[in-house]
Amino acid sequence: MSLRLPTASTLTSRFLVPGVLALTVAMTAPLAQAQDAATIQRASDIRDAALRSNIALDYVTQLTTRFGARPAGSAAEQQAAAWAADYLRARGFQNVRIEEFPLIGWERGESTAAIVGDHPQALVAAALGHSPATPRGGVEADVVRFTTLEDLQAAPEAAVRGKIVYIDLGQMRPMQDGSGYGPQTRVRGAGPGVAAAKGAAAFVMRSVGSDMDRMPHTGTTRYVDGKPTIPAFALAAPDADQVSRLVAMGQPVRMRLTSTARTYETHSQNVIGDLPGASRPDEIIVLGSHMDSWDLGTGAIDDGAGGAITVAAAKAIADSGRRPARTIRVIFYGSEEVAQPTPQTGNGGGVYARAQGAALDKHIVAGESDFGADRVYALRLPAGAQGSDFQKAANRVLYPIGVLASQQVETEGGVDVGPMGPLGVPFFGLAQDGTRYFDLHHTANDTLDKIDPAQLSQNVAAWAGLIWLIADSDVDFRAMKPAAAPAAPSGH
Repeated sequence: MSLRLPTASTLTSRFLVPGVLALTVAMTAPLAQAQDAATIQRASDIRDAALRSNIALDYVTQLTTRFGARPAGSAAEQQAAAWAADYLRARGFQNVRIEEFPLIGWERGESTAAIVGDHPQALVAAALGHSPATPRGGVEADVVRFTTLEDLQAAPEAAVRGKIVYIDLGQMRPMQDGSGYGPQTRVRGAGPGVAAAKGAAAFVMRSVGSDMDRMPHTGTTRYVDGKPTIPAFALAAPDADQVSRLVAMGQPVRMRLTSTARTYETHSQNVIGDLPGASRPDEIIVLGSHMDSWDLGTGAIDDGAGGAITVAAAKAIADSGRRPARTIRVIFYGSEEVAQPTPQTGNGGGVYARAQGAALDKHIVAGESDFGADRVYALRLPAGAQGSDFQKAANRVLYPIGVLASQQVETEGGVDVGPMGPLGVPFFGLAQDGTRYFDLHHTANDTLDKIDPAQLSQNVAAWAGLIWLIADSDVDFRAMKPAAAPAAPSGH
């Protein structure tokens, strides 16, 4: 469906926020030679057209309604990929292809959690991705509680062996940039392996989320030496508080956990489509997102919205009446959410980067949309681009819709485009407001109704205006980037 929304001028006051460095001088600064007045005007026109009407809501509505949840390697993810390839072809994308790769899939099955003993209580929990099943009948053991991963690492084996390890870092705080996520997700990834090495029977943690809903957040754990560790679960925040209160009262806590999860051999895939450049089609700009989702919701926020934003931005440029000089490549990556036995298998971003070979030298820049659908508030460019003529031109296009130029350098790109970084590809970032993102992330609440169409379209407009400026210029971000490339980011 199409959207009819306000123009950029009426959205300015709504989307502007304090606290981000704005190069306001750029509003009157001389233009770069490569970014003349006509180019900026065209980018602004594309921006405004995208605000008025775009295909983003249509894409994410169809994706989440037709296929629902899309766990990596599942039939739903594979079917969604085939549909998305047809969606691209029907909208004028060329060289559309599906890039398959092997994957160890994971299926949740059924899981339960409960406090047992004199005062039994049911708990709301979810098994963590790629954790193994419990033995038939479940695991029952006393709980030993830690408040940091470091405390678990320092604990003697005798304090852990045979018990259910419970880590409660406390509630994650909502932050606009999502920076509270990293310390929490480190526990989810590494905690089960540390507990297993000390002989624990199972692992439980407070959900990695900023909400207080009785709704657990799932997410992946890590393999250790290529093998799953021990059964691992996330408790909904109120249930985590309940267990922690019982421990604080000095009352022994005994828990029973069951899980019928399983792994299986399958495949995932990347879906790739191009809008070839008019004069320099070998120069590629990558717009990335991921197709897979967790199984509890329908993956609207994480990351159906990202695919919707990037494909709609590219289509807005195609509909503008003139092709830019460089090729715009949209990629829906597979299996972003899950860990794999080795780093050379299973992650769509790594598969794509390795398959490009020498062609990666012609990848000009890459960006990723994987932080929901709420408004973009800042533009982050590769090192060396801060204060450049390009940044000043971009600021003129993006400032009217509340996107401010930031001095923060974009170094990681995201889980999917990240593997291209060590191979020389620079990144840009359009930072989204993540204040409510981790209320919904990896939960049953990640559904289509959580998307605000106006904010979704502001994203599309920002991406479309910026990408036009890059694609129709000869700006060389590679020449600006530092000699030492950053390491690829870890998975979700």
